[in-house]
Amino acid sequence: MGEFEKRWNIALVAHGGAGKTTLADVILYNGKVVDKIGRVDEGTSNFDFEPEEVSRKISISSSFHHIMWNKNYINILDTPGYANFLTDTEFCLKAATGAVLIVSAISGVKVETHTLWNLLTEWRIPRIAFVSKMDRERADFLKAVDDIEKDLKVIPVPLQYPIGTEADFKGIVDLIKKEAYFFENNGSGIYKKGEIPKDIIDEVDRLREFLIEKVAEISDELTEKYLEGTEITEEELINGLKLGAMTHQFLPVICGSSFKNIGVSHLLDWIVKILPSADEVPDAIGINPNTGNKEMRKRVPDAPFSAFIFKTYMDAFAGKISVARIFSGKITPESFVYNASQKEKEKLGNIMIIEGKKYKPVNIAQAGDIVAFPKLKNVKTGDTLCDENAPIVYKGPEIPEPSISFAAIPKTRSDEDKLSNAISKIIEEDPTIRFAKDEQTKEFLLSGVGQTHVEITLEKLKRKYGVEIELKTPKVPYKETIKGRANVQGKYKKQSGGHGQYGDCWIEVEPLPRGAGFEFVDKIVGGVIPRQYIPAVEKGIREAMQEGVLAGYPVVDVKVTLYDGSFHPVDSSDLAFQIAGSLAFKKAAQQANPVLLEPIMDLEVITPDDCLGDVIGDINSKRGHVVGVEPKANSQIVRAKVPMAEILKYANDLKSITSGRALFHVKFSHYEEVPRHLSEKIIQQAKREKEEAE
Repeated sequence: MGEFEKRWNIALVAHGGAGKTTLADVILYNGKVVDKIGRVDEGTSNFDFEPEEVSRKISISSSFHHIMWNKNYINILDTPGYANFLTDTEFCLKAATGAVLIVSAISGVKVETHTLWNLLTEWRIPRIAFVSKMDRERADFLKAVDDIEKDLKVIPVPLQYPIGTEADFKGIVDLIKKEAYFFENNGSGIYKKGEIPKDIIDEVDRLREFLIEKVAEISDELTEKYLEGTEITEEELINGLKLGAMTHQFLPVICGSSFKNIGVSHLLDWIVKILPSADEVPDAIGINPNTGNKEMRKRVPDAPFSAFIFKTYMDAFAGKISVARIFSGKITPESFVYNASQKEKEKLGNIMIIEGKKYKPVNIAQAGDIVAFPKLKNVKTGDTLCDENAPIVYKGPEIPEPSISFAAIPKTRSDEDKLSNAISKIIEEDPTIRFAKDEQTKEFLLSGVGQTHVEITLEKLKRKYGVEIELKTPKVPYKETIKGRANVQGKYKKQSGGHGQYGDCWIEVEPLPRGAGFEFVDKIVGGVIPRQYIPAVEKGIREAMQEGVLAGYPVVDVKVTLYDGSFHPVDSSDLAFQIAGSLAFKKAAQQANPVLLEPIMDLEVITPDDCLGDVIGDINSKRGHVVGVEPKANSQIVRAKVPMAEILKYANDLKSITSGRALFHVKFSHYEEVPRHLSEKIIQQAKREKEEAE
């Protein structure tokens, strides 16, 4: 992969709209990979190139490129910043040696920023912050720094100070060197040294002293020099910054404008200076699948080969492409590897590096590299490839449960025939999409992290596989139960010449605690019903429970005791007792105060502070019950129990209430009785639908 000193895998992470992809494109330009800066707004970005990204002007999927910088190889991982696509970002962090957290100088820390910060912390990724959009109206560097400290609960240590504000932003001051750099106003990134403006010299001195103080706290030796008044050298400051970033004791902060290409080259310098290269990060830790014990792999080329698959593409020409971070060892094309996650061998074909939407074959890849393996048969995102003689499995991120579901209806018979294969390819590329049949409602449900996520999936299905489906609000899987007891007889007697049919049983029904399911108790004594017919009675009862007496929904949480009955030595049969059991249960359910149950969901909303009242009011209007509110990063986390029927379109409601600034997660909690005034409407609607179907 060419001659270079070291390699870095740097993830660019930020909330949507902070300028992350714009920065990535400017990095390519500064690294002399492209002659012209790609622009998201113009649809020419080297990172946002999928049609769905171009039309929406947002990053939907992570993308990759690389540059050489001062004889160092830097992989750039441009990650999505919108909430619907953060699982992709989290998988990319598994491949990163460091991260640049972009914080807008206008909007500061947002809800997604906090989520991303938590992910960086969870995966222990060393990071620096880049305060972007310094050239825009209302840009405020120190306010952004204050936001970082207050909302992310970290000590921000500025390494630079801006020269000029908003439209007059024209350069930066390096606080370590105490040098000013003035940039040309043409996007070239060319700058020249100059005098620090007098109006900011006091602020520069204050921040420089703060920087030295914080770096001095890193080690006893530096602390002693600081207290003695001995000057700490530039090399010592940089080494201290690197140690602080790697141990997460503070967050180095720099600033700039991607649009004007101010400060981007200095960002690259700082990446190389204070973020760890691939051979400086700690050894990789995984699990030996044979023993279950933890094992370590040194991140060096002469260790046993191991790699983690963190991304899958379905390419129209090359087929399936598995993107991997090589943690240890080295590999060449046509090698055999072991998929320790699936416990099977795979043969590699080509090995490629990724350059935006293009791929370039290489002859060898080694520890630290990010590469693509085409056409691996049974490899999926999250799998570990390794040397069969040194098996290891690396832990990947958890796939989140979907927050929203739609009933998916193919438009034509042709769409229906192609749907299964197409959706399986979509899920290989994006494991946060779910597609399954609801056994109760018989609907096929397409589920995703959010409405935009599902809509984009529909666009991909049509564009890539020629499959069109319509989305409808899914049916609510209501259930029925009983609140009282009943003792009834179920008797089936039929004479039609020759052998007849005869089955007779007495049952008692009573309610069970919510979620208990079904319990059948056999209390037959004295042979009033022969043993061979008792399973038939239970079968008949279970079949009757599939369609309740109120609205035809399944019946749950019921105990049935079979305690008496009679039989005919000739005419009794399994079928007769099965029918008798079914008749008995239907009659008993009518008499035992049947009620309708609805699914209740756990709802978690992360909302800006100023929307809290509106969010809680909306939850209350949806028959929800708020169980807790927790403050977090300019936002509040609201936890509530809400009926599923009330939040089938919650994504749109929440977007309207908060202007799209809130996130939410939802998962099933339990079933509860439907209020009587609503129950009648649901029952009548179910009866109408049944009549129309007939």
